[in-house]
Amino acid sequence: MVAVCVQREDGAVLLTQRAADKEFAFGWEFPGGSALAGESSRNAASRELREESGLDVLPSTLTLIDRFVETSAVLDFYVVRATSNAEVTLQQSEVMAAEWVPPAEVLRRLNAGAMADPWIARLDSLWPSTTLALSIVP
Repeated sequence: MVAVCVQREDGAVLLTQRAADKEFAFGWEFPGGSALAGESSRNAASRELREESGLDVLPSTLTLIDRFVETSAVLDFYVVRATSNAEVTLQQSEVMAAEWVPPAEVLRRLNAGAMADPWIARLDSLWPSTTLALSIVP
């Protein structure tokens, strides 16, 4: 599995909300998904970001934050920068909403129980390194 934290020039990061008919419906998360057979992690992250948000980034521009090992999956978590005028186009079958939020809002949503359940443990582990990589204050 892969996921991408996209940060705009103004510091905001992109969160997406899972569609109503998906597992963990209505939960907020970072865009991502599963790699296809034979696909590299970076290529999968670039593809999933494009499919879910319409944001097109080259795989080589993704910076790996860390790999998070779960009971049934392994998640590679990346960061990438976007321009302030980056336009999001949602894949309606997967994503019902998207918001550019200040990084502190990620933790607020996590603490409020608004993040999709798998992101609770992921963010506990990955968020400190992510904030450092983005050069932001948590």
